[in-house]
Amino acid sequence: MSGSDLASGRVLTWPNAISAVRLAAVPVFAWLAFAGYDLPALAVLAFSGATDWLDGVLARRLNQTSRLGELLDPAADRLFIVVTLVVLAVRAVVPWWLVGVIIGRDVLLAVVLVVLVTRGRGPLPVHFVGKAGTFALLYAFPLLLLAQWSGPLGAIAGVAGWAFAWWGIGLYWLAGVLYVRQAVGVLRVPS
Repeated sequence: MSGSDLASGRVLTWPNAISAVRLAAVPVFAWLAFAGYDLPALAVLAFSGATDWLDGVLARRLNQTSRLGELLDPAADRLFIVVTLVVLAVRAVVPWWLVGVIIGRDVLLAVVLVVLVTRGRGPLPVHFVGKAGTFALLYAFPLLLLAQWSGPLGAIAGVAGWAFAWWGIGLYWLAGVLYVRQAVGVLRVPS
């Protein structure tokens, strides 16, 4: 058995621990943001964005990629994005249509995943465009929250936050289209 085969079955790795901490930070962020503690909420969002990047880097550098990590990292991303969007929409920081656009793409890909799994094709690998879209959205949210502060910092954060949000939406949906096309190609190949 090769080293990569051994690594794929690992559960206790640094990247998986980081992803687990990110998952645990989701309710912490929600509570802080709903309670109006914007500065600590921003810190949790920044921590989430930084650790999203860090767990992937560590997985590759330490040769600690794992099947659990392949599932845990995107799950943490999706959960953080959905919860953050809902919290920001409830607080009227972002419009509800943004929640619908982002969650709509995730629902589409969930349906595609169910079709793939029921036909024994399993989940598709994460695409770079999807990672870039997620990255942009994870940068957009703290900036949009920071934009609620008055003064030049808030104004600059608002412009930068919406720029990241629009890029994130575009890349997120482009990745969705690429996943659907890839799924159709996989399903057309006889098993």
